[in-house]
Amino acid sequence: MKDTLVESQIFENIDFVENPQYEKVINDIISQQYSIVEDFFSKEEVHALRQSLLEKHEEDRFKKAAIGNRVNEVIVKSIRGDVILWIDETKANAAEQLFFNKINSLVNYLNKTCFLGILHKEFHYALYPKGTFYKRHLDTFQNDDRRKLSFVCYLNDEDWKPENGGELVLYLDENGNEVPKSIYPFPGRVVIFESQIIEHEVKPVETERLSITGWLKTR
Repeated sequence: MKDTLVESQIFENIDFVENPQYEKVINDIISQQYSIVEDFFSKEEVHALRQSLLEKHEEDRFKKAAIGNRVNEVIVKSIRGDVILWIDETKANAAEQLFFNKINSLVNYLNKTCFLGILHKEFHYALYPKGTFYKRHLDTFQNDDRRKLSFVCYLNDEDWKPENGGELVLYLDENGNEVPKSIYPFPGRVVIFESQIIEHEVKPVETERLSITGWLKTR
């Protein structure tokens, strides 16, 4: 029995390979409750996902985003103005499958190293037309607190400039003082943060803003 246990531990150690990118995410979340990753997806993957979003938007498949979860949602244009399309992993196209492969890899790593207990995930495309925004909010609900980590991947054009607006603002607590952190939606940039802790908003956009947004959820 002892030999079997030792062999099992050896195989577990062999199977695990440290991922520097995922380790950065973990260390950032532990130290500051959010992480910014510039190269989570390759340029080719970002381009493919952007094309997928635009094609589906052309097909008029997007809907006005609501506030609240799917059980208790209300469309309020004065709070948010984006249009969204939920992504079904079981019906994913080639670009979306690459996206989910990377997400699943991250989830498996987090569960194995941090014991987060992530069992579910949900993602949607998001398109903010010019002049739209999303006022300050928290990514959790009174009737559903399963969201653990929020995830945003920006799919804007490669020439995106700060003056195009649409920056994500995280409201951080530093030694009891509120400090806003502005993050511009440059293409390929990924932002991950604690859903139940960090309030945030999307500032008004001057140029159409594209992204995939989602949540990693516990039971």
